Amino acid sequence: MKISIVLPAKNESAAIGQTLQKLRMQCALAEIIVVNDGSTDDTAAVAQAAGARVVHHPYSKGNGAAIKTGARAVTGDVIVFMDADGQHDPADIARLLSKLDEGHDMVVGARQKGSQASVGRGLANGLYNRLASWMTGHKVEDLTSGFRAVRADKFREFLYLLPNGFSYPTTSTMAFFRAGYSVAYVPIHAAKRIGKSHIRLLRDGARFLLIIFKIGTLFSPMKIFAPVALVMFLLASGWYGWTFITMHKFTNMSALLYTGSVITFMMGLISEQITALMYRGTE
Repeated sequence: MKISIVLPAKNESAAIGQTLQKLRMQCALAEIIVVNDGSTDDTAAVAQAAGARVVHHPYSKGNGAAIKTGARAVTGDVIVFMDADGQHDPADIARLLSKLDEGHDMVVGARQKGSQASVGRGLANGLYNRLASWMTGHKVEDLTSGFRAVRADKFREFLYLLPNGFSYPTTSTMAFFRAGYSVAYVPIHAAKRIGKSHIRLLRDGARFLLIIFKIGTLFSPMKIFAPVALVMFLLASGWYGWTFITMHKFTNMSALLYTGSVITFMMGLISEQITALMYRGTE
């Protein structure tokens, strides 16, 4: 297999030279592409001097957009995505590829305890993992890790689903599960990044949570709509029981809640059919 390594980079001149040097030591024959996402520093020049092929964005489009650009530009059969800020150890690439050789379609570097940038981010990632595990029916060990190896042809099937922001790992992982592809995890330790993080916990945390539910409706809509419909049905029944006992009548609120539960359930069924059509090509 030909290996291509994609590093999205925005203002990473302090770290990218060292990262590329380590990459060349570990993966001498791999194709290395740096996607310069509108950097205002010397990121592109440092990357070119280190021997990487640099693809430029004329302005910053986002981490996900850089990933999509890199995925379109590579020529390899397998793509390794990793950060350019020094968090990911190039020595772990061999472990990801070894797991991929076992027949998996995507292998994710799952960050272990002590690898999170902050306690808050670690708790948030734990919540995302549990929600994603419930939606997919598979254990998701690290939903937001940007260090992963994928089969190029399968990854390109989902480029149209990937957002341009930081949530491409979330979307790609859940899309692979929905398509029936095999996803595996390899434990890694992520070092402290060099330079300043571009992620803001509150802003991007809320965005990640929204993406989980958005992709959940694409992955398994009934797991979102059915519980909501059930809660509305139980509220309607409880309210009807109380008003019947106290006032001996069926109120408009009960009718509204019953109607809402039926409509929500039917929306879930329709969404399931739409989802099946979206993934028809992969299934």
